[in-house]
Amino acid sequence: MTRLIGIDFGTTNSCIAFMDGESVTVVPQADGGAVLPSIVARSEQGEWLVGNPAKRQAMMNPLRTIYGIKRLIGRKAKSDAIARLRDVVPFEIVPGANGDASVRIDDQISSPQEIAARILEEIKAAAKEYTGEAITEAVITVPASFNDIQRQAVKDAMAIAGMEVRRIINEPTAAALAYGVHQVDDEKILAVFDLGGGTFDVTILRHEAGVFEVLATSGDTLLGGDDFDQVLIQHLIDTFKAEHGIDLSDDPAALQRLKTAAETAKLELSSALSTRIALPFICKGPDGPLHLEYASLKRSFFEDLTAHLLERLTGPCLDALQQAEVSREEIDEVILVGGMTRMPAVRAKASDIFGREPLADVDPDEIVAMGAAVQSALLEGGVREMLLLDVTPAALGIRTIEGWMSVIVPRNAKVPTSARKQFSTTVDGQEFVIIEVYQGQGERAEQNTHLGSFVLEGLPRRPAGEVVVEVDFRVNADGMLVVTAAEATTGQNVTVNMRSRWGLTEQQVRDLAEIHREAQG
Repeated sequence: MTRLIGIDFGTTNSCIAFMDGESVTVVPQADGGAVLPSIVARSEQGEWLVGNPAKRQAMMNPLRTIYGIKRLIGRKAKSDAIARLRDVVPFEIVPGANGDASVRIDDQISSPQEIAARILEEIKAAAKEYTGEAITEAVITVPASFNDIQRQAVKDAMAIAGMEVRRIINEPTAAALAYGVHQVDDEKILAVFDLGGGTFDVTILRHEAGVFEVLATSGDTLLGGDDFDQVLIQHLIDTFKAEHGIDLSDDPAALQRLKTAAETAKLELSSALSTRIALPFICKGPDGPLHLEYASLKRSFFEDLTAHLLERLTGPCLDALQQAEVSREEIDEVILVGGMTRMPAVRAKASDIFGREPLADVDPDEIVAMGAAVQSALLEGGVREMLLLDVTPAALGIRTIEGWMSVIVPRNAKVPTSARKQFSTTVDGQEFVIIEVYQGQGERAEQNTHLGSFVLEGLPRRPAGEVVVEVDFRVNADGMLVVTAAEATTGQNVTVNMRSRWGLTEQQVRDLAEIHREAQG
């Protein structure tokens, strides 16, 4: 017997749940906790560690301990986002297949999909242990702002872990499903404010009579709890350098200890007004060991340090309201998602933006997995009175000869959806066209994410403008794209799934899945 589960694969923590009747159960991990730290490490003996065992040895083994892998997935090693990340993590980020960001542990290079698969295998094992049933399929969540490439990379990680993705659902939408599963049929407009470890998303939804209609989504893919940690880490580095003349950012072991201390301090400041940071023997100076001590780190000072990050929360919220054509006065409930929303200043910012206090009875660490479990039940017919209508996170289109982005599927279009546009040749006797596909909000193509390119050949040799090519975009319920291009008179056509242009090939995914199956026995 198999069971369909819901998975929240998070940047900092991961969580799984399933629906049994009308109730949702969050599956405990091996240590009894509800969440699994999204950390993977390789010991000096070559053993792979996942979750808390990996977290516990991180300070002694920083170069072989990988965290925040979700921030790498689906990104190029030369991208600005990876360049910033490379400067602040102790492990090594290197180019992998097709120039994708990967990690090096000793002499082995692993893709983010492989590292993510180890986390997914661990929570899959916990679900099997708890339910006594085989786990081969799941609904998995992603940030609403994830593009086509990142969504495919998550599907590949699931395949390597031996699971099929039945549905990809946006994290804020999943949270709304979990909130609404037992709500009455009164119409409400919800704002889901999702600040996780690596990304920030805000989604505006309408809930009425069991129908969840996403009106708009917006966000910042480079803003999350890790960024708040990094601000504090940098302050500690600067303070120590000013006092001792030593730059701790060059020491991987010191960086890992600073990361752990910053996370702990941030957590403590969510409930206390001040905390203490003490890291004895942080490094060796000219006259012997040196210690890092911060006798009293005040909450107000931490809020001042991160004020620029807190301010970045405003823009996406106002953008989502504008895209949804909803005023803040029309928002009935604000749902907070992600561990960072426990920070009082974040809660205050959400309250200020939407003009109302957020719900206080929602667990921000578990609600996304619970929503994925509700979606699982919807797919299996266990919940019949609910319907989900989601949207595309960003516009999809092609590059014109002048370099502009010609939008075919607009942002916040309901999915699944399809749309098409016609284009004419620009050169006499033109026998082929190169179609370059982009995703994003920029007017110029280069301002957006390049999903891939392909060639339609065999066009009739005619004067410029007389040959018409129709480009068709189809976006499925997972928010993933298939493109077809056809010449109008001859019917010559080509259909391309963007997965072949980035990331792992289908054969690489199959090979890695086989290796992982053999390793698990």
